[in-house]
Amino acid sequence: MNPEDIKASMGDRWSIVESYIKDSLASDIDLLQTLNDNILSHSGKQLRPLVSMLVAMACSGGKATDDSCRYAAAAELLHNATLLHDDVADSSDQRRGFPTIRSLMGPSVSVLVGDYWLVKAMKLILSASNHSDRVIQIFSKTLSDLAEGEMLQLQKADTGDTGTDDYIRIIYNKTASLFVAACLSAAISVNASEEMEQAVKKFSTALGLAFQIRDDIFDYSQDQGIGKPVGVDVMEQKITLPLLGALDDVSEEEASEVRARVSAIHEHPENREFIMDFVKLHGGVRYAEKELEGYIEEAVNAINVLPESGYRQMLADLARYVGTRSK
Repeated sequence: MNPEDIKASMGDRWSIVESYIKDSLASDIDLLQTLNDNILSHSGKQLRPLVSMLVAMACSGGKATDDSCRYAAAAELLHNATLLHDDVADSSDQRRGFPTIRSLMGPSVSVLVGDYWLVKAMKLILSASNHSDRVIQIFSKTLSDLAEGEMLQLQKADTGDTGTDDYIRIIYNKTASLFVAACLSAAISVNASEEMEQAVKKFSTALGLAFQIRDDIFDYSQDQGIGKPVGVDVMEQKITLPLLGALDDVSEEEASEVRARVSAIHEHPENREFIMDFVKLHGGVRYAEKELEGYIEEAVNAINVLPESGYRQMLADLARYVGTRSK
């Protein structure tokens, strides 16, 4: 079952989430409204609000609340706010195959629109009937995680000494933390038990890590159908899991030489092809795929404590989709 099928199965509940997203962004400033509409028209798979709603329904026997919808919508608003900011930090010209706001209007506008989406996310959380104080703390922690993850990644790009623990911390902070916020807030919205909350937290952590590992595998893919350029991470001096797996297959001396090539890639862009070939030669992608499979299995097993239902099954299906998606 793919994301669009799951959305269709939710009926009115999903329509409410979409309404909260759209209505929260309404502005009488034509330029801002046009930019918001532009972003919404290229909104991607909306996995974070989707998994949020599934968690709420799986924990409650299908009785997601209005607060569930608000929290799910807030997760999507916050996600897009971070993308608008990331496009500035990374000087990105395209996002999901379309020109970024940064490339169309400049970095200042992208930051301002990102701030607008961020504030609207927080306002939506605060408008909930129950638990908004706890949920705002969870989302605030995610914002802190995102900033720390970005700074650690920049630090490691400069030193070239990213290890596996560093990598996991970076992708937890930058990606998994928002999945956790989306899912944990959903469980809270339906008064789930402590046991359910812990299961949902474990599920969303593993799911978020798997999601980012899949993206990092794409960067070493030769399949042009993925819809994004390859080799970008290396050009940004990022040492991700496929490269870490390949480095584990060689001597410390050779690994140091490869790391030095990553650090010097701005001066020697030809190093990109060498590193791409190195990862292929030493099975880096397969190494990352095995780790990915482990996280998907962990995610699926984590929700076994939830009541058996079609919603729990859809959560498991969605996790497997994340592990096998082609773009």
